[in-house]
Amino acid sequence: MVCEGWKEKLDTYLDGEVLEQEMREFDAHVRNCPSCAADALGRVQMKRAIQVAGKRFTPSAEFRQRMQQRMAARPKRSLNFGWMLAAAAAVVLAAGALTTSYMGVRSGRELAANQELANRDHVLSEIADLHVETLASSSPVDVVSTDRHTVKPWFQGKIPFAFNLPELPNTGFTLLGGRMTYLDQAPGAHLIYDIRKHHISVFVFQERALSSKLKLSDEAASSNRLPFNTETWSQNGLRYFVIGDASAADIENLAKLFKASS
Repeated sequence: MVCEGWKEKLDTYLDGEVLEQEMREFDAHVRNCPSCAADALGRVQMKRAIQVAGKRFTPSAEFRQRMQQRMAARPKRSLNFGWMLAAAAAVVLAAGALTTSYMGVRSGRELAANQELANRDHVLSEIADLHVETLASSSPVDVVSTDRHTVKPWFQGKIPFAFNLPELPNTGFTLLGGRMTYLDQAPGAHLIYDIRKHHISVFVFQERALSSKLKLSDEAASSNRLPFNTETWSQNGLRYFVIGDASAADIENLAKLFKASS
């Protein structure tokens, strides 16, 4: 098959472990091959599911505490071993006294940090799926225009909020068009830009319409688990996502244009 050679290296490509020149060739091929694009999307979704499953059964601090309590409360089997049980209990209590205060602070911080990382990976994986699925579509945009004054009014009445599009002269970016999209049933705008043959997606959603599991802090703006560069921020009640296979500098520059226009 024509694509067999590409698909053999698809996992390496998605993990970002190919050379820069080969990465560019892969990017171009995936954008123009629906079969490989669909295969890439399926593997990204599988990797995300495995990551989530791997974290699902991590023992909690509460589980450890229950085990310690059961060990301490275990009845004595005979008077002859009473001194051994007393010594063991003393060791457990001493260890608990040394670690309780430290573990209490650490577990709280770790739980918050782990939750933030899980939210980040979940949201950015969803955004990456939308990006890949759209580029693999035969009709990636519903309104085709390079004129922001044509694209912006097209969304009026279709989504429950308004947003501004930046001016692009002398920036290197070209607006290709836009379409409606949904993130966990929240309606939003999906805009596609081009720079040096790289396609970049910009997603805009109403912050309050997103569920709590989809909300991010601006510090959690990227993920090393994805084969894309990303930026996200909240501004004027709207949540923006910029994602694509362009360089991190290009993603950052397009994000700055949107921030300035808002």
